[in-house]
Amino acid sequence: MSFSTLALIPLLPLLAAAVIPLMKSGKQAAGVAIGALLGSCGIAIWAFYKTWILKIVFPPFSQNWLTIGGTEINFGFILDPLTSAMAAMVTFVGSLIFIYSAGYMAKDKRMARFFCYLSLFASGMLGVVLANSLILFFMCWEIVGVASYLLISFWNHKPQAAAAGKKAFIVTRIGDMGFLIGILLVFKSTGTLDFYTTENNGMLQILPIGTAFGFKITAVISFLLFVGAIGKSGQLPLHVWLPDAMEGPTPVSALIHAATMVAAGVFLVARTHPIFQDGGMLPLVAWVGAITALVAAFIALGQYDLKRILAYSTVSQLGLMMVGIGVAGVSVGMFHLLTHAFFKALLFLGAGSIIHGCHEEQDIRKMGGLAKPMPLTTIAYLCGTLALVAFPFTSGFFSKDEILAGAWANNQPVFWIAALASLMTAVYMTRQCMYVFPGVHRGNNEPHESQGIMTIPLLILSIFALGLGALVRNSLLETLPGFPAKHETIVITVSIAVALGGIALGVLIYRGRALGQAIDPLALKPFEQKFWFDELYEATVGRLWTLFIIFSEQLNALLVFIRDLTVELTSRIGTGFAIGGDRKLIDSLAFDGLCNRIRCASRSATRVQNGFLPGYLRLIALGAVLLGALVLWTS
Repeated sequence: MSFSTLALIPLLPLLAAAVIPLMKSGKQAAGVAIGALLGSCGIAIWAFYKTWILKIVFPPFSQNWLTIGGTEINFGFILDPLTSAMAAMVTFVGSLIFIYSAGYMAKDKRMARFFCYLSLFASGMLGVVLANSLILFFMCWEIVGVASYLLISFWNHKPQAAAAGKKAFIVTRIGDMGFLIGILLVFKSTGTLDFYTTENNGMLQILPIGTAFGFKITAVISFLLFVGAIGKSGQLPLHVWLPDAMEGPTPVSALIHAATMVAAGVFLVARTHPIFQDGGMLPLVAWVGAITALVAAFIALGQYDLKRILAYSTVSQLGLMMVGIGVAGVSVGMFHLLTHAFFKALLFLGAGSIIHGCHEEQDIRKMGGLAKPMPLTTIAYLCGTLALVAFPFTSGFFSKDEILAGAWANNQPVFWIAALASLMTAVYMTRQCMYVFPGVHRGNNEPHESQGIMTIPLLILSIFALGLGALVRNSLLETLPGFPAKHETIVITVSIAVALGGIALGVLIYRGRALGQAIDPLALKPFEQKFWFDELYEATVGRLWTLFIIFSEQLNALLVFIRDLTVELTSRIGTGFAIGGDRKLIDSLAFDGLCNRIRCASRSATRVQNGFLPGYLRLIALGAVLLGALVLWTS
């Protein structure tokens, strides 16, 4: 596969994003965007076939961008099993979301703009996946960030959406600052930003050597890169933007939470895994992931917004992906990322279908009884739920089982935290389904099934949500780098017990309860208030930000005063100088004074030229005497 062919994968949706603004028809824009991503999907699947089935090894593709002295900055792509698997997943899941969006956004007046932003988003993520240069990785990473801001705040006529977009942009920038400093440190220590080169001198082939700030340099670099991953993948404490991102259209939520933005942080850790391993930072990755998974699972128990529950579920599952990479390597973490992409896209698109069928209602307390009027959506959503709770033999079961096995073999405290988070996942998803599907409808409007353009992608994703794990498990674990652990009896027992036990516990608690009317026994105050993370930020960072704004305003006022005072003083001095100094100084010493002196000198010189002959004779005689005296003096 040539460099130009590989470059088409991100360039096709980028070209679509450039062309769509010239179109007025939303349907035409949707057709261009879907066609472009389907083209990228075809190329990505072909690349997947070559790397996974034919086992072809491709050298890195690099193109010189800048040359500064003896240093070359390259732009390039890499095609290896990790890249091809991610590219195939992003384009395939993204294509289904694009098709679904054509139905979901059909009545929106700004449909063309929506697909422009969506194509830019997909292009940025595909650039992240294919990049062989850390600088290209970061540039595409920032494109993803900008596009997410545009999409989350797409309905910016709603104050909540505008605020959510700004929150996502600002919070992720905090992580990006760490990422950028890490990039600079990599370049300083290695002199290159390429991951791999044909000369085997890339940053992942020859790891940075030395120390920084008194620590091993790979430890410092991996920590800074992890800060970037924490921001993008919504790990504690920078997770607060992710639930609020639900203010965007539901297809955006599906794309962000399944195939693109939040997966970028996990992919960054997977791509730079050798640096994390050499720096000894993998235990930190595992612990942060485990704590995030548990805290987010508890918060999901106290939420009533359909999409917000899924959002905290995503935060929790991203934590488990970090646990997988931290305890068992790239293969295990990426296994769960790939399976999660399909069943989480299914759940979010299913949630969009439910909201659409319930006339834009998102509160689960006002739903219920949707199984009969929305059978296709119900079946698809339950398939996604089973995969998410790791019901035996679904795709989520296989990938989560590998995470628990790795944790049991390498970090047993993390194992128990991850197991408890998995138990809570089964409980809150059962709670959600009990609110939404059985019983009678508690809303004001009669629900209805969505159109075929929205339900067909759900059914396709349902098949992958149930069967993908068993299909790719052995091939993926053998191909990607990692160290999957042996499955002990206790691991298998706990894995099955938390899934079935969580479902049973949820049914026992909510069966027969007056849902939407009686007090929810699991929606405890700390869970409902999200452990007061937003309030904590408001009391600390928010107040510091307020003080910073006040200080900036006062400083600005002082600078304006100094500027105005300087201008006034200069003006007065200049005016005085112009009135008095011009006449007394400039006129007398400069132009006018010089003219008067020349005039006086000329008058003195011309006074002897008066036409009186005796006067001329006296001057001639005086000149002769002086000339004779001068001759005698010199002789």
